[in-house]
Amino acid sequence: MRRTAVTAAVLAVVLATAACGQDSEPGGGDGPLMVGQIVSLTGNYAPLGTENEKSVKLAVEQVNAAGGVLGRKIELLVRDDKSQPDQSVLAFNDLKGRDVAAVIGSPFSNSALATIPLVDREKIPYVSLTPADEQVDPVHPYVFVVPATSGTYADRILQYLKAQNITRVAVAYDGKSSYARAGFNGTRAKAAGYGITLTATPEFQTTTTEFSAVFNQVRSSGAQALVVWATGPPGVALAKQYPTANLGVPVVFTGAQASKLWLEPVGPAAEGMVVASSIGVVGDSLPDGALKKAIAELAEPFEKQHGYPPPQFAQDGYSGVKLLVAAIEKAGSTEPEKVQAALEGLTATTPNGTYTYSATDHAGLKADYISINTVKGGALVPTEWAAEQLATVAAR
Repeated sequence: MRRTAVTAAVLAVVLATAACGQDSEPGGGDGPLMVGQIVSLTGNYAPLGTENEKSVKLAVEQVNAAGGVLGRKIELLVRDDKSQPDQSVLAFNDLKGRDVAAVIGSPFSNSALATIPLVDREKIPYVSLTPADEQVDPVHPYVFVVPATSGTYADRILQYLKAQNITRVAVAYDGKSSYARAGFNGTRAKAAGYGITLTATPEFQTTTTEFSAVFNQVRSSGAQALVVWATGPPGVALAKQYPTANLGVPVVFTGAQASKLWLEPVGPAAEGMVVASSIGVVGDSLPDGALKKAIAELAEPFEKQHGYPPPQFAQDGYSGVKLLVAAIEKAGSTEPEKVQAALEGLTATTPNGTYTYSATDHAGLKADYISINTVKGGALVPTEWAAEQLATVAAR
């Protein structure tokens, strides 16, 4: 396969490294530390990807302003996967030829899953910004996930439903989304352990725009609540139609809806709906401590730059950079195998919570760091149950 032309900036680094002739670590000895980012800047997942890019760029700027990593500034090489799995594969192949120390992966689950076989082969640390469980079950040695996985969200939502004495639940899910399928499977597998029965499991498609058939199944099932696993437009359309369905039961959405990208188009129809999110989305509600400080390091400059608080997808991008930097510093090296080993032994606090990766756990984030919120006045506010839970974790 012909490689694309090396940019002048990267060529200069390569020539400088060759002149030294000593250090073979990715990025060149004393030159910039190259980090790749595959992100959806166009296509269906562009609303997620643009938030990832903003927060990754912010984190890199902060790291560089503080002196960089191991005395080297980070240079970010961004590639657009166009919300298409095959483009993510092409992007990874391009980046591996650019001597990157690591790759921060796409927010689109299908893109990440298409790229992982290459990560396994090339052994380049891949910090994924999508929550699909298949990335970590089974463990792929060089793949580390940043967002709480779908299964972890399922756990937290079931904990909340049990606390509300809800025992009969319908689950609607997008059968074409890896994230949604994993969330549905996790909910189905874990429900009985919380004393919950699934009364209906209507499936829809990413292209679905009208949800009366889903609502009819929920209505006839006798469910006490509806949990929705969706990403992108279906989550918006279903939420806007829900109030007029008159089901009379609460509806629960997941972290894919924990942003203005869902709140704004749904508008007043979202009022009172339940939405799970990372802890960082509701950081203002936490008591003072290390976790709230980590959240503020993202939230304050992000809002100053962009005019709104960082949504879920920005939390993930920023946390991904922080985790990667912590691992490189712990390793004292940018050699892929050393960074991989450092990630497997890493414990670090980010706006998403405190991660504890291990050789058997490449997700690293527990359900404790997920908040269950209600929409009030167009904003996400922790439920009374979640506020009590989060105060405990924030104090650790």
